[in-house]
Amino acid sequence: MRETKQVLNNWKFKACKDNEWLEAIVPGCVHTDLLRNGVIKDPFYATNEHDLQWIDKIDWEYEARFDVEEQLYKASSLELVFDGLDTYADVYVNGKHVLSADNMFRTWKADVKSVVTAKANILLIKFRSPVQEDLPKIEKLGYNLPASNDQSELGGLGAQKISIFARKAPYHYGWDWGPRFVTSGIWREARLEGWSDIKINDVYVKQDQVSASEASLTVSVEIESEHAWSGLVRLGADGQAWEQEAHLAEGVNVIEMPIVIEQPKLWWSRGLGDAHLYTFTAELLHEEKSIAAKSVRTGLRSVRLVRDKDAVGATFYFELNGVPVFAKGANHIPNDSFITEVTDERYRHEIVTAAESNMNMLRVWGGGIYEQSVFYELCDEYGILVWQDFMFACSMYPGDKAFLDNVRMEAEENVKRLRNHPSIVLWCGNNEIDSAWAQYDENGGWGWKKDYTQEQRAVIWADYETIFHDILADAVTAHAPGTQYWPSSPLISLSGDINQHAHPLSTEGDVHYWGVWHAVEPFENYNVKIGRFMSEYGFQSFPEYDTVMTFATEQDLALDSKVMRAHQKNGDGNRLIKEYMDIYMNEPKDFSSFLYMSQVLQAEAMKMAIEAHRRSMPYCMGTLYWQMNDCWPVASWAGVDYYGKWKAMQYYAKRSFADTLLSFDKTDDGKVNVHVVTDLLAPISGDLRLTLYDFAGTLIKQVSSKVEVAGNSAAIVSSINEQEWLDGHEAGSIVLYAELEQDGRLVDSKAYYFVKAKEQKLTAGTIRINEVEGSNGTAFSLEADALLKQVWLTAEGEGMFSDNFFDLIPGVAKTVEFRLRESSEKMSKPAAAGKVQARSMIDFLADSSEEQA
Repeated sequence: MRETKQVLNNWKFKACKDNEWLEAIVPGCVHTDLLRNGVIKDPFYATNEHDLQWIDKIDWEYEARFDVEEQLYKASSLELVFDGLDTYADVYVNGKHVLSADNMFRTWKADVKSVVTAKANILLIKFRSPVQEDLPKIEKLGYNLPASNDQSELGGLGAQKISIFARKAPYHYGWDWGPRFVTSGIWREARLEGWSDIKINDVYVKQDQVSASEASLTVSVEIESEHAWSGLVRLGADGQAWEQEAHLAEGVNVIEMPIVIEQPKLWWSRGLGDAHLYTFTAELLHEEKSIAAKSVRTGLRSVRLVRDKDAVGATFYFELNGVPVFAKGANHIPNDSFITEVTDERYRHEIVTAAESNMNMLRVWGGGIYEQSVFYELCDEYGILVWQDFMFACSMYPGDKAFLDNVRMEAEENVKRLRNHPSIVLWCGNNEIDSAWAQYDENGGWGWKKDYTQEQRAVIWADYETIFHDILADAVTAHAPGTQYWPSSPLISLSGDINQHAHPLSTEGDVHYWGVWHAVEPFENYNVKIGRFMSEYGFQSFPEYDTVMTFATEQDLALDSKVMRAHQKNGDGNRLIKEYMDIYMNEPKDFSSFLYMSQVLQAEAMKMAIEAHRRSMPYCMGTLYWQMNDCWPVASWAGVDYYGKWKAMQYYAKRSFADTLLSFDKTDDGKVNVHVVTDLLAPISGDLRLTLYDFAGTLIKQVSSKVEVAGNSAAIVSSINEQEWLDGHEAGSIVLYAELEQDGRLVDSKAYYFVKAKEQKLTAGTIRINEVEGSNGTAFSLEADALLKQVWLTAEGEGMFSDNFFDLIPGVAKTVEFRLRESSEKMSKPAAAGKVQARSMIDFLADSSEEQA
């Protein structure tokens, strides 16, 4: 028989100490099941998080009763399979213990052929409290290990940090953007699997050498057989077929088939070409009859992390199919505190958002999960490169044999699970641990080392090296050969001395720059604190008013209210937003205006950073801001809030990540430079027009010039003297507007202001919104009679605009399209917007009159 499976449904659950069973949904977790049954209130509302910390202190159990489908029951091999158990679990079938689990990132299997009956089986899973399980480990170890983001105090554990002991999503224990919900439950599919005779376990397409002319591949087919077997292995892809004789022994066999595809269709990242995907199908043939088959999908490409020494340090960039790629994107965290609440549609919305924001890379950050398969499938489809962390972040970890063995199996399984995805271009050991501990810099790092004796330090660092320099590196080398492994982010290189640890001015490796935000450095430092690859930096904002009102009431709308503090997980976050706002912007008139202005503040900061990084290519070849998304409604660094709404920053990022970009910068000697940056491989030649307007729309000066820029490069194409162009005009009342046209088509445009936002002399103006003829309410042209900044459009319909939070210069019309958010479409399907409202910065300022507001 062919292999077959039966998904297990009809679950119920209860606390082990209780008698009453409640309905459960699998995949799911205790928290979501308690919520659905009305036992607890919405965990995200107000301060409810604080009242739900009891859940992780007790044991829970889940039960399913099932009959085994007839065909499955006849199979000679029958296994119980869990793709994810969270986390400490004992599993019983018909009263017999069949397995114990201790890692949510691994698949757990048990042979139940001799245990199940055809009818009326009982499956029971007892989940042990992760708190009670791990607290004794601190006493056994003799000291706490560092875990900066473990919100143990909120969890009622004082200073006892237990997150480091559990192979479980670190963010479940809290983070500086996320709540503390230490979950338990069955978080991926639970099923029975059966087979007889022979089956294909795995197909791996190893890409030995790939070019435009030829792809040399080795396809490994792992076959499991109950007996010796001889026949053919046939491999098919894109209308081609290859065959090889196979002589199998009883047990697990690996057949390796070297194949060549001439003139392959290459897989490219977004913006460089099509993300073409091949489906490879392996079949076992006996007397021309197919007796087993398995298919995998992958893209053919060559990828290299280029770290070549140069005059100032060493490069750090990804080369795809021989082309240096400037990485543009963000850091991804789990889309929900309760992972099983993330639908395929929510994943699609995130990846389409990335693609439509002109991104080409996401970093799957190490404090979350190895993502669901659909995430990587979507990245494959949309050409989004993936920097994949192993799940370790901002902590030191134990090094006992059981823990290390668990990590080894976790790493091997996840590398094997994900290795066919062409999107994954790097595996990284951890987030920020090398720089936080700073082994070779006595006064460096986050101050962790001072809490330990020299003997303890030696043990802790040796354990670190075992995990991140040996175990994880070996897993990548053995199971995804050719894929780059990077031990920690950020890192200069594994030099074994003080030159290993990254800092904001590193000229090698990757950089996390947090001087802006944590150290209250000015935004302008983004222009000078630039590394070879900026893998983290960021600035916070609040979500919009409608999102805030999902967790708060009008009485809570104050920065220092209990609810608003509960939804700001970075201790100084609200103060920092206010402090920076006082520096760069005028005072908002009320709290809802503060929400809007916090988003504009964040967007302006990220624009400055992104464009500085892009202007610095090829010295800098990557910019991944923190962070893409949220796991609950909260004030955070995200560009897209928990409900998928784009903040101002996301629209700014879309413009700053444009494949061809105009960007301004000002030099110390008063020169304003106009840069053209392009990621496209073809050279850019066109017309640059610079126009000086006053805020009433009067054209003061205009010049045009021809420009030429090589493909995949950045260049200064014009330089003006600021004072000459000001020519006595008030700096706070004029704007310089640049437009780049190629063959009559507007490629990009950009406004430059001569003073900070708070010094600009804004006046009230009227916005005319005209429906574009023939668009059926989906496209609109906007014009203003005075300069209006950060125009925010909202619509009656469900969806989003193609652009938003943009400036309107009188006489310069702006056309936008309203688009549907839909599960089966890119966000490019036009939709009727209904009533459209437009507001701008002046509407939110404290010193604007009621008439203006």
